[in-house]
Parts: sequence; structure tokens; C-alpha cells
Amino acid sequence: MYSKKVIERFENPKFVGEIKNPDAVGEVGNMKCGDVMKIYLKIEKGKIKNIKFKTYGCIAAISASDAMCELAKGKTLKQAEKITHEEIIEKMGGDVPQIKIHCSVLGTRALRKTIENYKNEKNK
Repeated sequence: MYSKKVIERFENPKFVGEIKNPDAVGEVGNMKCGDVMKIYLKIEKGKIKNIKFKTYGCIAAISASDAMCELAKGKTLKQAEKITHEEIIEKMGGDVPQIKIHCSVLGTRALRKTIENYKNEKNK
């Protein structure tokens, strides 16, 4: 069902965990499937210096979270906000079952929510 690349990312995620004293945290969920993604950001000079995730979900959700983090790290906030679910799928190896595409969409929503939370905190 899943490609070797998706399973490898699931079994050995590079970005799983929390960041102590993060600059932003965001969490989104999909009530339909039960997946929940929590993203932690450390921002330095307008760029994502560090990013971590904690995801409750299936193989595709965890793999999508890790792929999204890899895409976002080092980008400016503006660049990170433009990451698409298609880019996440491509980073996952491009071979994701149609029924699991929503996991990559959840990844983009989680990242955007976290960036939105950061901006809201800075504007207080």
C-alpha cells in the first residue's frame, strides 16, 4: 500500500519531537480520520531555524508531517506559507494512496496555523 520512501520516513522521522521554548506552536486535526498534527517552530531572522512535530495518526500522516518539516526548515515564513500539499506528496516519494492525500493537506494547514500563531503573538 505504501512506498518504501513513505515507510522509511514513518519509521525514521527526522523532525519528530518538541522544541523547548518554541517561538510558535500550532495544532490542527481532522475529525473525520482522527489525525492530529502539532508543529513547533523556532524562528531566527525571519526564517525557520528549527521545526519539529508530534503527530497522532497513520503512516501517511506521520510521513507527511516529516516531509513538511523538511520542506519548511530554512525557509522564510512567507516561503513556508506557500508550501503545497503536492510538494509534500512529492517529498514523500510521490506515491501516496488517494485515500491518504488529506494527510498532506493537513500538513499544510498545520504549518500555516503555526505561522499564523507566531504572527499573532508578535503583533500583540
